[in-house]
Amino acid sequence: MTSRSSTSGRGGSARRRSVRRRPVLSARRRRQLRRRRAVALAVVAVLAIGLGVAGVAIGQAVRHAAVCAEAEGFGRQQLDNARSIVAAGRDAGLPVRDQTIAVMTALGESSLQNIDYGDWETSGVTNPDGSRTTSIGLFQQQDGWGSREQRLDPYTAASLFYRAMAEKVPEPERSATEPTEVAHRVQINRDPTHYAPYWPLAERIVAVLDDQAVVDTCL
Repeated sequence: MTSRSSTSGRGGSARRRSVRRRPVLSARRRRQLRRRRAVALAVVAVLAIGLGVAGVAIGQAVRHAAVCAEAEGFGRQQLDNARSIVAAGRDAGLPVRDQTIAVMTALGESSLQNIDYGDWETSGVTNPDGSRTTSIGLFQQQDGWGSREQRLDPYTAASLFYRAMAEKVPEPERSATEPTEVAHRVQINRDPTHYAPYWPLAERIVAVLDDQAVVDTCL
């Protein structure tokens, strides 16, 4: 008799299992499979791109909403005036902090409105020598700052402010001085803390103005 050989230490008997061989694909069949895989990959790529575009669109919408919320309460003309102030500072090579100080000052003086009157007309305020004040424009600048046309031109008025700031509070002192104190020394107003409440708002406005396309969708 022929003995059956054991294949394990546990006394189990071995049975031969048939090995299934993979069918040989024809060249035509292989080409078909390759085409199907290529189509599937293309579909996945299109879906990925679509999701990416949708994500960008959603991100832009969120940013637009945030910017519009920051700009709420200001008209287009006010933001245009702020933009002129920022542009004048940028053209002069001044940092964002100085540009923000200028916007803060205009907020405290005129609420970013380019008005052709000032303290004398509204409150009867006089100069220390008793003469009438002649303040006009975004920065409420008097006659000594320049002509009426210069003071009522937002870009030029801002340039006059920056020039005075550089002279009265030069660097590196300016960077170490509180924004409201810088504005006070330029404007020579009575209260050195007058502009402090406007600083956070000025920072937000300058940040908003960084994206013209977004601002255009809000106003």
